[in-house]
Parts: sequence; C-alpha cells; structure tokens
Amino acid sequence: MDINELKKIMQDNGIVGAGGAGFPTYAKLDERANTILLNCAECEPLLKLHRQLLEKHAYEIMKTFSMIADVVGANEAIIGVKESYVDTIKALNTYVDEFPKVRIHQLPEVYPMGDEVVLIYEATGRVVRPGGLPIEQGVAVFNVETVYNVYRAVEKQEPVTDKLVSVVAEVANPVTVRVPIGTSIGEVVAMAGVATCKDPVYFVGGPMMGFIGSADMPVTKTTNAVLVLPNDHIIVNKKRRKPSIDMKRAASICCQCHMCTDLCPRFNLGHPIQPHMFMRATSNKDFQDTTPYVNTFFCCSCGVCEMYSCPQTLAPRSLMADFKLGLRQNGVKVPQVTARSVEEAREYRKVPEERLMARLGLTKYDRPAPLDDQVAAVKKVTVKLSQHIGAPAQPVVSKGDVVTAGQMIAKPADKALSVAIHASISGKVADVNGQTIVIVA
Repeated sequence: MDINELKKIMQDNGIVGAGGAGFPTYAKLDERANTILLNCAECEPLLKLHRQLLEKHAYEIMKTFSMIADVVGANEAIIGVKESYVDTIKALNTYVDEFPKVRIHQLPEVYPMGDEVVLIYEATGRVVRPGGLPIEQGVAVFNVETVYNVYRAVEKQEPVTDKLVSVVAEVANPVTVRVPIGTSIGEVVAMAGVATCKDPVYFVGGPMMGFIGSADMPVTKTTNAVLVLPNDHIIVNKKRRKPSIDMKRAASICCQCHMCTDLCPRFNLGHPIQPHMFMRATSNKDFQDTTPYVNTFFCCSCGVCEMYSCPQTLAPRSLMADFKLGLRQNGVKVPQVTARSVEEAREYRKVPEERLMARLGLTKYDRPAPLDDQVAAVKKVTVKLSQHIGAPAQPVVSKGDVVTAGQMIAKPADKALSVAIHASISGKVADVNGQTIVIVA
C-alpha cells in the first residue's frame, strides 16, 4: 500500500484523532516522519480506555502501527505506555518480536505525559519547536483508538461509527462502553448504573482539560470520558469561575511565587511560556511589554498551573486561554521563536499523577472501569458534521432518507482539511441542518 492509498482510506472512513481536537489522521501521513509514536499515556487521570483497548487488541494495533511505519518510511515505531499499565505491557510483549520496527517505551506515571510534545521528548529526546509541529522533528504521533480505527478500515472496510467512552466517578458501576457516535451523554452515563450523588454534573473529558456538559449532548469522535461529579466538587467549581472575578483575585493575591512557571511542562522543555509573568502583567494592566501576552500562544492548556501548582487557587490557564483566543480573533500570528535548552530541574518538577488525583479529590474514584467492547444499541443519534479540526463534512442525505449503519451521510468538504461522516445506526434521517444529522432507528 502506498501513502496516497492509505490517506484516501483514512479520509473516506472518517478517521480522526480519537481525542483532543480530532486532527484528520490522513494529514499526519508524511514521508518526513522517520519515527512514529503510539500514545498510550492516558493523558488525564481516571481515563481507562486506551490501555484497555491496547491490551485487548494488542496484535491488531501493533500490526497496523507497523504498517503505518512502512507506508511513511519510518525507521522506528515507538509505543509509549505508562509503566504502571502492567497488563497492557504484558500483552504487547507477547507480539513485539513479530514487528522489527516496533519498540516499547515505558513512561513514568506523571501528568501530562499524554501531551504529544512531552511524549516526544520522553520517548525520543527531541524537542518540538514552540508553536511548531511534531513532523518538523521527523515525528508523527497517533492515538491508540485511532490506530485501531485504521485497522478496522483497512482490514474490515469499516468506517468510524462508534466510540469508546469511560464513565467513571459517582456512578454505581464504572465502565468503558462502546457507543454509536451521536449517542446522548445521558444514555452513555445510564450504562454505568445510577448516579451515586445528588444533582450530578456530567464532566466531559478528563478532569484537567474537560468541560461541563449536558445530558443531551452527543458523543463525538473525540469523546473519551464522562466524569459524573457532585455539584459542589472542586473541579466543577473551578470550571464555573468567571474571568472577571479571576482577574480581580489575581490582582489582589498573586504573590509571584513562580510555582506556576516552575511546574509548567512546556516551560521546562524550553518553551517561552511563563504563567507568573503573564499573571503579573495582566493583574497590573501592564502593557509596556507585550511579550507575556503574546507568549500565551505557547500554553498547551494542560492546567497544571491552575489545578495543581498555584497555592492561591488562581486561574492562569483560563486567563491565558482567554487572551490567546482574543489574540487570534484580532489577527495576531504565533511568533517564530526557538526553544531554550531543557531545564536541568525538569526531572524534579514532574507532577505525580497519584498526588494530582489526591489534590483534586479524585483518589476515591480511581476504580476499575471494565471494557465492554460490544456496540451498545440506541434508538436515536445526533451526528455532528464537525467532529474534527478543519472544514465540516457536507451532507449527502436528506430528511426522510433511510440509511444503514456505516453508510456515508456526509462527504469530506472539497479542497479542505476534512473527512467523511457515516451513519452510526440504521434508521430514518429525522433532520439535517448545518450542524447535525439526526437518525432515528
């Protein structure tokens, strides 16, 4: 198989990064990649699905990962997996000798190990340029579930129609389920039994970078987890804070202790992001030097500064995100800079995940969430046309049409970064609009 053939398979079958921003995977295939990385670091606490999927389908995923390496001409295919995932590593070691290019790199149990810039440094020693792409260092990074979806597309001609989601925290039976894309979050949560707290909040994604969702919100190709949390949980309260209040709190109590910068993963890799300098400038309305503001472009929004480092519980990450958005909306471009050398103290500034969970009140929720790999049956799905970075897919069905699961219902946008969307259940199209396609079984 050549690279263009594999790209077409990926685009036509709707394969995107199964987490994060959902970058279309076909665009990552690049012959400049001499190394490819499989990310099995479960970037966020409490997430289970990647280690579970890799353990259960180790051979299929390794075979496909090795095939991708051959297609792009990579010399090495590295599986980055946390050393605590003992069962997953055991499954990988069963087959690793069959794939000469593949090696297993065990990672420490720290956050945010799943950040691709951090992962690349840990596994290869290469530093990605601030604001740059991994391919500039000859590296391409793939998500575990993404590679499994490539396997299904290549070997079984199956497009992406379902998603693994871990449902954890305040539920009777934590579980990782496979659901049709477009299933409501409320239905997914119900698969884990009753909520074990009053007025539960559905926190979609991981506790560090997720957001407060709703029961009627649909699952997309990037939905990895739902945390069911009490209404007054610390994580929920942090997400509900107002920027105007955060700014006033920063002006009154930021003591410039430097901890937000000292523990920043990107700062420690030499990137020019210094949250404490931003907090000093913005809280004092000091615009004589715009560098602290422009450097917000290099924040990865991991949340270490806000959720772990700050002894005053301030919100550097949220405020920097607001400024970064404002800069983009006003046409400011990311500056071209080079990284400093990696901080000598970096090894001693890593955030242990166990300590992070304790600080966030999550330790009691760190329970098994067994994988149920059978696709759940649902009666209605709301499939978004934009589930990925790039242009939304274009509908090719109309209201009243009868569709079957796996049928293309939206094609990739012409001459743009885009992928196809497929029916996740069989049924009748109940609605088509500019954002979604609704199918009723």
